[in-house]
Amino acid sequence: MDTDLDAYREQSLDTWGEMAPGWEERNEWMIDVAGRINEWVLERADPQPGHTVLDIAAGPGDLGFQAAARVGPDGRALSTDFSPEMVEVARRLSAAQGLENVEHRVLDAERMDLADESVDAVVCRWGYMLMADPAAALAETRRVLRGGGALSFAVWAPPERNPWAALPAMTLVQRGHVPPPEPGAPGIFAMADPDRIRSLVTEAGFDELELEEVRFDFRYADFDDFWDVLVSLAGPLARAIKALPEDERQATREAIEESVSSFRREDGSYEMTAVCWGAVAR
Repeated sequence: MDTDLDAYREQSLDTWGEMAPGWEERNEWMIDVAGRINEWVLERADPQPGHTVLDIAAGPGDLGFQAAARVGPDGRALSTDFSPEMVEVARRLSAAQGLENVEHRVLDAERMDLADESVDAVVCRWGYMLMADPAAALAETRRVLRGGGALSFAVWAPPERNPWAALPAMTLVQRGHVPPPEPGAPGIFAMADPDRIRSLVTEAGFDELELEEVRFDFRYADFDDFWDVLVSLAGPLARAIKALPEDERQATREAIEESVSSFRREDGSYEMTAVCWGAVAR
């Protein structure tokens, strides 16, 4: 793998800072479509009243907020992200809900400023596969997790199971706007192989791992809605699209619309299957 990981970290920080407003604006939509994932992750983490739960790469924070409800007033949720802009989004959304047992921190998962064995459970939705060094992040997770506690997380299954992302990405590659993904490089499908998940988790010091396929559907009112999600939430793909000259951006939009046309329903809406690996480790 030839990826410059320091350069990737810097670019990723900029990217997710830029995406933060979109994640705030589309927060209710994402909670609606991704509720199945949150439910799975929390059920497997099984936080109890009084526990401290760490939410890694929390983004707008909804997963951690649901954990906060489970641990109650005597427990707390640490809602963390390496992007200060994302942390501020989560802070605003938390305040709007009147949550008093959520603590917000800017935290690099690869180098956590947390004491050993200081949390009872760790949750992470769609985070580890985007990190420059997921092995380091998982080792840090093991370090801060108390004995007997669970790490419960979700990463994306292979691209052929996730056309909502794979088809736009393929179109951008075909049009020369992004390079083909390097094997093993950070990215949305970097942990799509169950064997890699097992290897990373085991090498981080966890003794047990359970994997389960978790499915849900992305639903869009029309192609304008699909496009808005793509350019507002989709990280590196969104940045690549926004950087295009207007005429090429329009041509790329038309090419992507054609690539997903088989998912268009009679009423003009779109429904596209999404598949994650749900993982729980102890």
